[in-house]
Amino acid sequence: MSFTTILTEELPQGIGVLTLNRPEKHNAISILMRREISACLKVWEENPAIRVVILTGAGSSFTAGFDLGEFRKPALLEEIYQTSSEYHRRIWYFPKPTIAAVNGPALAGGFDLVKLCDIRICTPEARFGHPEIKFGAPTLFTPLKWLIGAGLARELCLSGRIIDAAEAYRIGLANELAAGEKLRERALETAARIMEAPQPALEQTKRFFLDNADRGFEESFSIEHDKGFQEFLLQKAVAALKS
Repeated sequence: MSFTTILTEELPQGIGVLTLNRPEKHNAISILMRREISACLKVWEENPAIRVVILTGAGSSFTAGFDLGEFRKPALLEEIYQTSSEYHRRIWYFPKPTIAAVNGPALAGGFDLVKLCDIRICTPEARFGHPEIKFGAPTLFTPLKWLIGAGLARELCLSGRIIDAAEAYRIGLANELAAGEKLRERALETAARIMEAPQPALEQTKRFFLDNADRGFEESFSIEHDKGFQEFLLQKAVAALKS
């Protein structure tokens, strides 16, 4: 695949690497970039050779968020909205595991992108926050609440406070810290560890993440345990007996 604002790699071991590639703009997420991310993920969703996706940024930033220059052009506002709506949902509902390899600041819409991934590995230079609240833009609360709890999520969303990588790790936002030169290596190692599991089990588990976040224990347990047992483990045992 050939794109203008992103770089893509399809590694032979089953890993797709998507790099935000506007380093001169701190990888600001433009209309075109959102369209290209959505298009890439749609292709990888349908490609059985891609089992895990890593997202990272070129240069010294993960992404500074949405390209604010586009907001100054009223003719683009509808397209900004439409591409934003599609792009966020494409990442959130992507059926395969996603890893954010955060190589630098991830602010505003960049923070949102990080939240929507399954796993976050960060360098010490990573920064997270919602400075856009200071300019009158409401922030995306619910995915952050699921990661770090409602109390901290409320404070970060309302205050716009920027947190560093050490605090992100302490509060559970970052799964791991890795030195800059080790970031890609650690992301690939994490992806390889994930791929030790069969793909149907990984994708079913991702469906649990998406479907059961606000269910009570009994309802979620019946889906994650009882249905999982019947559809996967029992079928596997029957197939083993027949072989």
